Amino acid sequence: MTVAFVLGGGGVRGAVEVGMLRALFETGVTPDLVVGTSIGAINGAAIASDPSIRVVDTLERAWASPTASVIYGESWPRQLRRLARSRTHLNDPAPLRELIDEILGAGARFEDLAVPLAVCAASIERAAEHWFDSGPIVDAVIASASVPAALPPTRIGDEHFIDGGVVNSIPLGEAIDRGATEVYVLQVGRIEEPLEVPAKPSEVGRVAFEIARRHRFARDLAAVPDHVDVHILPYGGKQPGDSKLSSYRRMDLTHARIQAAYEASMAYLGGARTGRTGSDA
Repeated sequence: MTVAFVLGGGGVRGAVEVGMLRALFETGVTPDLVVGTSIGAINGAAIASDPSIRVVDTLERAWASPTASVIYGESWPRQLRRLARSRTHLNDPAPLRELIDEILGAGARFEDLAVPLAVCAASIERAAEHWFDSGPIVDAVIASASVPAALPPTRIGDEHFIDGGVVNSIPLGEAIDRGATEVYVLQVGRIEEPLEVPAKPSEVGRVAFEIARRHRFARDLAAVPDHVDVHILPYGGKQPGDSKLSSYRRMDLTHARIQAAYEASMAYLGGARTGRTGSDA
């Protein structure tokens, strides 16, 4: 049996993945393979580096650090000035690099990890999904988490990459292609929330992206082979303000997200032990 942890994208809501991880490790589930996109690439790299309960404390400290708050927490005037200068992005990528360096070490390489890791990014020049699984980790993870408009594209070699969520937000199929036979999907909850017809301009892009995100995952889930078990961990429910456009800046809800996901995942894993699978949930 090959156990894979699949970590999806979702910005600050990715804190729920830390709660899910605590539940998994406390119930004795450890990964043989880690696959991640966007914030899931950041969390996933930490797991692949230290696939034990210790990584939960590492990630909790990272999520609560001043560095994490700076990534998206700058004032609107400062962000808008940066957008006026760059014409492409609101946020400075330097704090994100600092955070990943703190977690992994600046010289970390895929080959040095305790378990295999693959992270997804979207190539601009090739208009294609790209998987990083060898060489330096930090640039690959930053590429996977380069949210369009929030952060600039990441250049690696002769290509520029943006957030992997654009092409594969919850990379279930990739884990199966890499040999996983038991998959635990750590997702930020959007696939559990109903979509509504947009009522204002700010909602149009979000709804369109959610359709694309969910369609890809639903297609991959429907194509899961009979010999593969899939568990979709619950995220614990929405937090106050999650429906607002500014929710991507709400670092103050980190602890609440982690705790809610931990409690929901512990309850789910009790059911999974008696035979329930995520594809049935």
